[in-house]
Amino acid sequence: MSTLIAVPSTAPGGMEAPLGAHFGHCDLYTMVFVDDNEITSVEVIPNMPHQQGGCMAPVQYLADKGANKLIAGGMGFRPLMGFNQMGIDVYFGGDFQTVGDAVKAFIAGQLPQFSQQHTCGGGGGQ
Repeated sequence: MSTLIAVPSTAPGGMEAPLGAHFGHCDLYTMVFVDDNEITSVEVIPNMPHQQGGCMAPVQYLADKGANKLIAGGMGFRPLMGFNQMGIDVYFGGDFQTVGDAVKAFIAGQLPQFSQQHTCGGGGGQ
């Protein structure tokens, strides 16, 4: 099964890049193509300006690029709901330093699904 994982990254991106701390404000995205648990290719794409469409614009942008998984260190509740509506599964990768380490943990089934307890800002979780 083919998977395209979007990972918020710090410049210059790629597998050795630090994981971006917050998905909407990252420098760029490292797009990792995985086929049968093997990384087949890696591409770096720019982030888009945050102001147009607020935090939902990057959700649509990544959906348009074909992402079906996202690994994030942090995000607010609204974009998390947006990814869920778009059918993009979000995983919490905040315990990992680099894109490559987070992707390897994802492939190994070691990343938890991103939930309201992982959100920052107005998540309102008790």
